[in-house]
Amino acid sequence: MSFNLAAVHEAVAAAVPDREALVFRDRRFTFAQLTERTRRLAHVLIEAGLGCHTEREQLEPHASGQDHLALYLHNGNEYMEGMLGAFKARVAPFNVNYRYVEEELVYLLNDARARGIVYHDVFAPRVAAIRAEVPSLELLLQVADDSGEELLPGAQRYEEALAAASAERPNLNWSADDLYILYTGGTTGMPKGVLWRQADILVAALGGRDPLDGHVIGSLEEFVERARAGGTRTLPSPPFMHGAGHWIALGAWHAGNTVVIQDVVERFDAHDVCSVIERERVNLLLIVGDAFGRPLVDALREHSYDMSTLQVILSGGAALNASYKQALLDLIPHVTIMDSIGSSEAGGQGANVATRETGANTGRFQPGPGSTVVSEDLTAVLEPGHDGMGWWAKAGQVPLGYLNDPGKTAKTFPTIDGVRYSVPGDRARLLADGAIELHGRDSVTINSGGEKIFAEEVEHAIKQHPDVYDAVVAGRPSERWGQEVVAIVQMRPGTRLDESALLAECGRHLARYKLPKAFIEVEKVLRSPAGKADYRWAREQAGS
Repeated sequence: MSFNLAAVHEAVAAAVPDREALVFRDRRFTFAQLTERTRRLAHVLIEAGLGCHTEREQLEPHASGQDHLALYLHNGNEYMEGMLGAFKARVAPFNVNYRYVEEELVYLLNDARARGIVYHDVFAPRVAAIRAEVPSLELLLQVADDSGEELLPGAQRYEEALAAASAERPNLNWSADDLYILYTGGTTGMPKGVLWRQADILVAALGGRDPLDGHVIGSLEEFVERARAGGTRTLPSPPFMHGAGHWIALGAWHAGNTVVIQDVVERFDAHDVCSVIERERVNLLLIVGDAFGRPLVDALREHSYDMSTLQVILSGGAALNASYKQALLDLIPHVTIMDSIGSSEAGGQGANVATRETGANTGRFQPGPGSTVVSEDLTAVLEPGHDGMGWWAKAGQVPLGYLNDPGKTAKTFPTIDGVRYSVPGDRARLLADGAIELHGRDSVTINSGGEKIFAEEVEHAIKQHPDVYDAVVAGRPSERWGQEVVAIVQMRPGTRLDESALLAECGRHLARYKLPKAFIEVEKVLRSPAGKADYRWAREQAGS
């Protein structure tokens, strides 16, 4: 069987109506209250004329027959309500990076042909500035915050719109083919909207598999039975505008669990996150790689927090350096640390688990269902222990394609021996023992003297040095090598960049040809709010 996300949420909420679904600052919503609020939002969208106009079977894989709702918000109950309410109206919500400047916003909203937008007050001036350049935009729902910005002309106050709408379940035929849309970050190119059937993303990333034995959940009754046994308290600390954050939140709800949002949502504040874990008795914390792991270690060293309820630290979207894993295991000995590798185009692909007993490592993953490695020319699935490098690929539940881009759809989702795969662009080896060794995204690979050097593995080596706070690696033109490796480094306060010491540290982990030819010290390494490196910025620094 396959399911619609709205239908799964309604079934779970009916089973555990009085359980807390979401906690944010002084707001606490039960599953019953969340159901009512998302139904009301659905009716707001329906009454504005938004919905599904063409069913999936009449469309090409790269096309959408639904209206699209932009979510231009910081983390909060309104973001997740926006997703669920849209699903219940058969509208496809999509993520907007709140760091975008006006030109980027215009591109994104026009690429998605957004008919509606939900945004915080603080973003109202930017919405006003670009509104005339997005002719499809009709419905504006403005969420109150403490910025003091006025309501835009023609916009509706979010809470007032909900209060005036019906709380009845929308009379729509929700479909497993209804879309889930996730826009890629665009750190290495223009953002693209990845189109998923809701039934597929549910299994690929949103809790549609049993976490113990991996089987696909086959009925709404099974979702309900699992939800009744739920109650885990989950804190997804990354911005919901990135997939990792809202994947964990939706997956938690599909299992009947409680989502807790930290108090400070404009940036990652490790002390605030630790305080909320302590106050709300959180069991699972989601972070994104070193950009979150490093300040988390610092906060735990600076102050004694009660982490006794915390069972799992999950790093999604970026691998966590082994040194930070070990530090966290030393600070919270009972915790399990899991690197979960995945992408917008594949969902979850594999995991690396570390405990105090097993120790910490980075780069080796146990593949999830459907994960494998395919040949460089995309013509064959490689056997364990193969020679050379291949592409990490995934079969099974994969996206339909990229919105309005048939060419890129065909390239990223090839068919090999009759099976359709997602090949997001990560270089990897399938080892003889069945583990997958990840080398990094091909788009940020540096070709130096004919050798391919993966930026991520050089970054991990540099960050082993205790004086390095953060680092990102890029290539720059070289007369001798074609390209050469340049490390852009942020040092810890009170330390100085010592090239010989950093080269020595790298030399303990990397072959000589992979070592940086130059180091550039910066005050701060630029990253996205979700902690991902901005490689366009890094190349600019390297070139300068």
